[in-house]
Amino acid sequence: MNTDTTGPAPAPAGPTCSLCGQRAAVNWRRRLTDDEFTAHLALEQERRDERLLLADKKQPVPDFGPMPEPGETLRTVYGCVNHAISRESAALIHSKTCTAPAVADLPGCNCTPEPAPAPEPDPTPQQLPPGWD
Repeated sequence: MNTDTTGPAPAPAGPTCSLCGQRAAVNWRRRLTDDEFTAHLALEQERRDERLLLADKKQPVPDFGPMPEPGETLRTVYGCVNHAISRESAALIHSKTCTAPAVADLPGCNCTPEPAPAPEPDPTPQQLPPGWD
């Protein structure tokens, strides 16, 4: 029987805090930095090149559509219970320069998040058939 307990502690299951590595309790989204977006484009191009290489030559060439744009791509940021931003702030999309979860700015962040989308109006109620009211 092995009784050695000097090994490393087990890693938390699931996402971890972007600041300290503890188990995440909250998450929010932010735009990609320029370097992250460049890496994302390179990865997408590599994926497309691989699909073209492996494509059946007897079939039409795959159509991938346009490459992603900066405004279409987000990164999820995680925070533990000690490094969480407010729930209201976490519901919004943050800028690429957002430093959250920086301890100095908690429970907020150093950016102005994008405004929440306007709620869609309730659809007009459907007319019920006679005798259903």
